[in-house]
Amino acid sequence: MALKKSDLYSSLWASCDQLRGGMDASQYKDYVLFMLFIKYISDKYADSDDFAPPVIIPPGASFRDMIALKGKSDIGDKINKQIIAPLVDANDRLSKSDFPDFNDPNKLGEGPAMVERLSNLVSIFQKPELDFSQNRAEHDDILGDAYEYLMRHFASESGKSKGQFYTPSEVSRIIAKVIGIGPGNTTARTIAYDPTCGSGSLLLKVAAEAGKHITLEGQEKDVTTAGLARMNMILHDFPTANILSGNTLAAPKFKDGESLRSYDYVVANPPFSDKTWSTGLKSPDEFQRFAWGEPPAKQGDYAYLLHIVRSMKARGKAACILPHGVLFRGNAEAAIRAQLVRSGILKGIIGLPANLFYGTGIPACILVLDKENATARKGIFMIDASKGFIKDGNKNRLREQDIHRIVDTFSKQADTPRYARMVTFTEIADAKN
Repeated sequence: MALKKSDLYSSLWASCDQLRGGMDASQYKDYVLFMLFIKYISDKYADSDDFAPPVIIPPGASFRDMIALKGKSDIGDKINKQIIAPLVDANDRLSKSDFPDFNDPNKLGEGPAMVERLSNLVSIFQKPELDFSQNRAEHDDILGDAYEYLMRHFASESGKSKGQFYTPSEVSRIIAKVIGIGPGNTTARTIAYDPTCGSGSLLLKVAAEAGKHITLEGQEKDVTTAGLARMNMILHDFPTANILSGNTLAAPKFKDGESLRSYDYVVANPPFSDKTWSTGLKSPDEFQRFAWGEPPAKQGDYAYLLHIVRSMKARGKAACILPHGVLFRGNAEAAIRAQLVRSGILKGIIGLPANLFYGTGIPACILVLDKENATARKGIFMIDASKGFIKDGNKNRLREQDIHRIVDTFSKQADTPRYARMVTFTEIADAKN
C-alpha cells in the first residue's frame, strides 16, 4: 500500500510538537529531519541485498536499533554513539556536523525529560503508516516532497535569520526551465553547480528537469545546512551529488588546479545584499572574478553574480536570484552592470512578485545568463511577472498559471504588451543618456 503524504506530514508535525519546548524551528528542524532520514534509509536499505546501496547502514545503527533505546536513561548518548557515529564512519559523504546532538540538555531537557521527549520522538516515526520499504525509489519522491514541505514551514517559522536555507519550489522550477536543461541535452558528464546551495532544493529541481544524466555539485557556507543538503540528495536518490561546506567567495572548494571549475549549468539563490561578502577574501582576487569592477563592501550581490559568470563554461547557461535593486543601483554596481550588458552574457531578466521569499519581503528578479552566442546578442529579454501571484498566509506564492506563463513567454521570447519584450542594447544605452 502506498504511503499517504497526509500521514507523513501529520507525523512530522507531531514530532515537531514533541520538540517545540526550548527550541525554535531553526533548531528542532535538525532533529526532525534526521529522524526522517534515518527512518527512510533504514526502511530502504537496512536489509537490502543491493551490492552497492546509496547509503551503508552498519549493524546496530538502523532505526530498528533506535527503537530498542526507548526509555533508557542514556538514550541521547546512545543515539549519538551507536547510531550517528557508525553511520558517519561508514559513509564518506556524511560527517558528524551533519547531525544534531541528541544528548544536549539545553535543547532536549535533562534526565527524565530528555528520555521522554526522545522516546516519544522515536515512537512517532515507528507508526506502521510510516513504512517506506514498499515504495519503489525510482518512482517515489515522497520523502523529498516531505523534506521540502518541512523546509518551507521551518523557513516560515524561523524568521529572517534562518530563511536562507529554502528557495520556494515554484521559483526553483522556473530557474530550472529557463536555463533550457532537459534529458535531450544532458549526459553523465553534464555538471550543474550551485555556489550557495542551501538545502539543495534548487539543484534538485535542475536534476528533475535533466533526468538522471547529470552530476550535481554545490557549496554551502552554513555547516548544518550543508548537512541537510547532503541528506536531501540521498533522500532524492542522488547519493553521488557532491556537497561541500565553506565560504564560496573566500574559499571556493570546486577548482581545477588553481582555477575555478567551469560548468555547463550554474544556478544560485545567494544571500541578498550580503554585507560580509568580502570577509576572508584575498586582494587582489586570485580567481580574477572582479575584472569588471569590485562590488561595494556592503553589497555582495554582484560578487556572487561575478563568481557565477566566472564559473560558466564557454557555452554555459546560468540563472541567479537577486534583489531587484541590482538593476538600478549606481556607482560601482552601475559600472559592473554596464560591463555585464556589454558582454552579451545577460540573456534575460524576470521580475518576480514581492514577498515570495522567507526572510525578506523585497521584490527579487531572476537574471538569466548564457555565454553561447553572447557576442551576437542584440538585447535583453525582460519579463515583468510581478503581478502574477496568489496570497498564501503572510507570503505571496506563484501559481501554476504564473509559472507556465513565465516559462512559456521566456522560451518563445515573445513580446507581450505590459508583460514582456526584447529591450535592445540601443534602448538601454539611450536610457542612460
